[in-house]
Amino acid sequence: MKSRILSIFIALLLALFAVSASVAAPILCRPFYYAHIDALRMPEKTGWTHEQILEAFDDVMDFLLKGAEFQTGDLAWSESGKSHFADCKVLFRLDLWLFALTGAALLVLFLLFRHKKTQPARLAGRGPSFWAGAGILACFGGFGLFAASDFDRAFTLFHKVFFPGKTNWVFDARTDQVILVMPETFFRNCAILIGVLLAVFVILYILLGSKRKDKNV
Repeated sequence: MKSRILSIFIALLLALFAVSASVAAPILCRPFYYAHIDALRMPEKTGWTHEQILEAFDDVMDFLLKGAEFQTGDLAWSESGKSHFADCKVLFRLDLWLFALTGAALLVLFLLFRHKKTQPARLAGRGPSFWAGAGILACFGGFGLFAASDFDRAFTLFHKVFFPGKTNWVFDARTDQVILVMPETFFRNCAILIGVLLAVFVILYILLGSKRKDKNV
C-alpha cells in the first residue's frame, strides 16, 4: 500500500535533517574555527597569542554546548555580550536536538518500512527525497543568493529575524573583546560551509527521489 501522508512526512523529516545537519557542522567542528586563527592572522592583528585565542573560543563553545560557566579566557566580556551568547545557546541546542531527533526518526522509519507493505507514495512521479530537496531549494535558494551578493545585509537580517527586538548581538570590541577573534570572515565562511552542505543534500535528494524504482527515499 502506498501512503501519500507517509511520503509528505518523510519529505519533511528529510528536509529538517538536512538543514539541521548542515547548521550543526560548523557548530560541532571546532577545527573549522581553529584553521582560521592563523589563516586570518588573528595573533598579529589582536596582539593575543594563538593559545589565548583558542582558549577564548573554546570557553564560549563550552558555554554554548556543555553548559559551562560563561567566560572568554583572558579576553574581556560584558553582561550584554553574555546575554547574546545565552540566546545563541538556545538556538544551537534547538538545532542539535532537531538534528538528532530527525536522524533517529528517519532511521526508525527506514527499519520499520524496509520490509513492510506500506510504502511512501510517489508524488507526481517523484519520491519524498525529491520534494525534500526541492523544498530546501525553494526556501533557502533565494536567501543564499542574497547572502552571496551582500553578506553584511544578510547577516543583519538573520539577526533581526532570530533575535527580534534585541541589539545585544551588536558587540562593542572594547567591552566584548571576543568579537575581535570571531571576525566577519569567519561567520561568512560558516555560511559558505552551511550552503555547500545544503547544496550537497539537495543534489543527493533530488537524484535519489527522481529514480524510477525508488521506494524508500
